[in-house]
Amino acid sequence: MSLNQILLIGRAGNDPEMRYTPSGTPVTNFSLAVNNNRRDQNGEWTEETEWFRVTAWERQAESVNQYLAKGRRVFVDGRLSTRQYTSSSGEARTSLEVRAFKIVFLDSPSGESSGAGAPPESQSYSAGPSAPSGQQAPAANNPSEDVEELPW
Repeated sequence: MSLNQILLIGRAGNDPEMRYTPSGTPVTNFSLAVNNNRRDQNGEWTEETEWFRVTAWERQAESVNQYLAKGRRVFVDGRLSTRQYTSSSGEARTSLEVRAFKIVFLDSPSGESSGAGAPPESQSYSAGPSAPSGQQAPAANNPSEDVEELPW
C-alpha cells in the first residue's frame, strides 16, 4: 500500500488560468506560495517560501477560476509530483506540482477571513461525470492523459 497526499495552506501567487482539454474538460492552474518561518543560525526569524503549481479539474476548475485571485488564502488537498524541465535560459529546473482533490477558499473575495459573503467551499475532485440517480457513471477519461495535450 502507498499514499501520496499533500495538504497545503498558502496564498495564490497569480490569478488562475483556465483552459480546456481537446475533449472539453476544464483545467485550471495557479501557483501557491506556502511560507515557513524559522530561526536562522544567528537566532533571527526568517521567512522561506515554497512554490507549488496547483492543477484543478472539471467543476472544481471552474470554481477556482471564478473565485480565486492572486493573494487569496486557500487550502489545497492533493497529490504531489515533480516535473523536470529546462528554463528558457537553459537551466535545469524542478517544479513541485499538486493535482488538487479538494480546494477550500479561506478568504472572502475582499481578502478578509472567511465569513458571510464568502464563496462556497470548492467541491471535492470527482474523476468523472455525475450519473443520474440509480445509474452508474460512465468511465471517465484519465485527466493525466489530457495533460500531455495542453500547451504548458
